[in-house]
Amino acid sequence: MRATPTLLLAIVAAAVLSGPPLATAAGAVALVFESYGTFFSEETSQALPADPQVFVRAPDAAAGIGPQNISHAAGFAPAPIAAAPDTPLYTALGQPLSITLGRWLAAQGAGEITPVNEHGHAALVRVSFTGLVPGGAYSLFAVTFQAAGNTFAPLDGVGLHNFVALSGGTANVTIFTPFRLTHANAVLLLYHSDGRAHGISRGDPGVTVHHQLIARLP
Repeated sequence: MRATPTLLLAIVAAAVLSGPPLATAAGAVALVFESYGTFFSEETSQALPADPQVFVRAPDAAAGIGPQNISHAAGFAPAPIAAAPDTPLYTALGQPLSITLGRWLAAQGAGEITPVNEHGHAALVRVSFTGLVPGGAYSLFAVTFQAAGNTFAPLDGVGLHNFVALSGGTANVTIFTPFRLTHANAVLLLYHSDGRAHGISRGDPGVTVHHQLIARLP
């Protein structure tokens, strides 16, 4: 589903402009984003690398629960990273995402995190993206990796910062985060295929929201 600005429920809390990748400022920590499917497959040692957040047609697949406990309809399966680039993508329930696997995996991002006080408990995050879904609704979340299970929180702390990719699939975003981000964290780019922001909630993974890019802090 193609998102439009009028479908967003939350306000845009920072300027989103087209432009070249952002340069890293002195004292800032660089962020380099990669495909979430690739990151997930490597971190969990998947024998057949796949993106658990988007799906492809698989006529012989029974309804079931895929990686990350995402339930999918019969006839669909998590998208194999090695599938043909022109393979159409769907939600876990079989709704077309109107984007191919190649376009989905082609998204890129880079940026920086600059502490705003000497204790590092808050920071300014500046990121630049290309290859996003044109007109797509997006938000940024912080991931905290824990043995008991990962946790997710809006990067701005309150879930008011959401943005829409420009017609060329680009976006430059500046956002203040109240979190102290370390190697235990990553910055996660979420695509909202329902065109709606979900506040402090990500939405329904694989159905209304899909992890597209991730950057783990060094």
